[in-house]
Amino acid sequence: MALIRWEPAREMQSIQQEMNRLFNTFFDPTTSNGDRPGWAPPMDLLERDDHFLLRVDVPGIAEDDIQIELEDNVLTISGERASVDERDKDGYRRVERVAGRFARSLTLPDGIDPGSIQAHLDKGVLELQIPKPEQRKPRRVAINVGDRTGVIDARQNGNGTWNADSGQEQATAPAGEPVTAGASG
Repeated sequence: MALIRWEPAREMQSIQQEMNRLFNTFFDPTTSNGDRPGWAPPMDLLERDDHFLLRVDVPGIAEDDIQIELEDNVLTISGERASVDERDKDGYRRVERVAGRFARSLTLPDGIDPGSIQAHLDKGVLELQIPKPEQRKPRRVAINVGDRTGVIDARQNGNGTWNADSGQEQATAPAGEPVTAGASG
């Protein structure tokens, strides 16, 4: 009878390989034709002074296979990458590139003009330039405090400034709170 030396490291490696295979099949399901369902291309969103810049990696996808839609301030980029069935003469096959339909959506600020969005596809990178909406103009509201009239200047930061006729007194209040005058002297 032959005596075989037991090597625990080799046994652990074998168990680890089986666990990796099990988890890969559980967490990375593929369809019967090798396509991964529901993949999503990576994207970057940058904010510039006057526009947003969205970059989406879509290598191997023609511009005719990509749709860009803006509805209710939600920008959706969708498309499909065709599956390529390449088999060598022995029938072996390994598929690592993702294929199938994809869709990515993100919410844009109110006031974006859909006609002003520009898209450009170059070397597998889709770039969208999305102009920022016009800023709301501050508005002035006249108020009466006692026997004097003042003005509330509503600014974009949400704070108001009360200016008395004399220009000497000022009071500020956070957005949503009433502005009260100081001592009437």
